[in-house]
Amino acid sequence: MEIMLFGLLAVLVIFMVINTRKRNKQMKAEQEEKAQKTVPGAKVLLQGGLYGTVVSFDPENLDQPAQIELAPGAVVEVHSQAILRVVEPTEDAEDADDEFDSADEVPAADAITDEQLPPLTVETPEQTRARLEGDADAK
Repeated sequence: MEIMLFGLLAVLVIFMVINTRKRNKQMKAEQEEKAQKTVPGAKVLLQGGLYGTVVSFDPENLDQPAQIELAPGAVVEVHSQAILRVVEPTEDAEDADDEFDSADEVPAADAITDEQLPPLTVETPEQTRARLEGDADAK
């Protein structure tokens, strides 16, 4: 009985070692691919959800901050590990840009008139409180 338990333990340990080595190889390959793609001019997604364009990045020295341009003229320094991934344009985005190339296809800003909009009503704090208390009573 004890031999079976030791055998099962050995199988689990071997499985964990193999799985860890496989995951480490995969992570290293992803890091190398990201380092190759992160070149000046590449569009990237940062950890905070911001998109920007790489101004400078040193894949050899990850302690040196990367410079990312978030908007024209707005360059920020971020830790090189804050770059989540390199964003590659998709064919759908290119097709969407082609749809509105001519000025006659762009929807007019004044297409909706004031008559088509519902009337704007402002609720007072007392009305809001009464409405919310009524909702709570209904439950």
